[in-house]
Amino acid sequence: MKIGIAGLGLIGGSMAKALKTNPENTVYGYDSDPVTLNFAGLYGAIDGNLSDEKISECDCLILCLYPEACVEFLKSAAGFIRSDALVVDCCGTKKKICEAGFRLASEHGFTFVGGHPMAGTHRFGFKYSSEDMFEDANMVLVPPVFDNMQLLERVKKVFEPCKFASFSTTTSEEHDRLIAFTSQMAHIVSNAYIKSPSAAKHRGISAGSYKDLTRVAWLNPEMWSDLFMENKENILSELDCFIDSVSAYRDAIRDNDRAALYRLLDEGRKIKQEVDG
Repeated sequence: MKIGIAGLGLIGGSMAKALKTNPENTVYGYDSDPVTLNFAGLYGAIDGNLSDEKISECDCLILCLYPEACVEFLKSAAGFIRSDALVVDCCGTKKKICEAGFRLASEHGFTFVGGHPMAGTHRFGFKYSSEDMFEDANMVLVPPVFDNMQLLERVKKVFEPCKFASFSTTTSEEHDRLIAFTSQMAHIVSNAYIKSPSAAKHRGISAGSYKDLTRVAWLNPEMWSDLFMENKENILSELDCFIDSVSAYRDAIRDNDRAALYRLLDEGRKIKQEVDG
């Protein structure tokens, strides 16, 4: 299978490395950074550059760019994509890329499926990519229709070397609503939490809870700024909910209201127990 990957950062680089574990795959890559592109070639993660000519040869095109750049790349590449080819994006938000992807697929005849691999690290760039990045992770798909099992099997076949544990389907709207809570809010809270003046003095007086809460404060500000602005309304809704909740804890502590504080803590514990089964 001939596969093109646009964007060779953490996700795209990991995709390339994983897909190359299948000797029958030929992988072409594109990255706006020529150093990254050259290094990916020297590493053996790609077999050549993803030119317009190579795009027309690909059975599958995987887009691993920031949302806006992903849309622009797809617009410029659409005329070169074969009508029997599959295109899957890996953006962290889905509404904008899916709207563009489904429209361009309809105009040019190829098949577009939105995608979001639920994996990653707090580091970024090709040098931190790995062929086992997606092992045992879930791949979220936004298909053009939800009853095409043949298409789902086709997508699974492409990503088989990545060793995803499961594939799930949803709409772009539902994906963006939930990802605001499960991922984007976690990065905002972590990034805001580490700004306390106490952070500089924590060494020797911290353990697992500190590490768990601050791990994703070490993020890529360019990428996450794009994702947050892309999903603005959903994030604002989650932020308002969080601020209201935190304010309730603050008020209980300020007012020496132990009963209210106990109730708040017990509510959170019970909800965690319920949602985690």
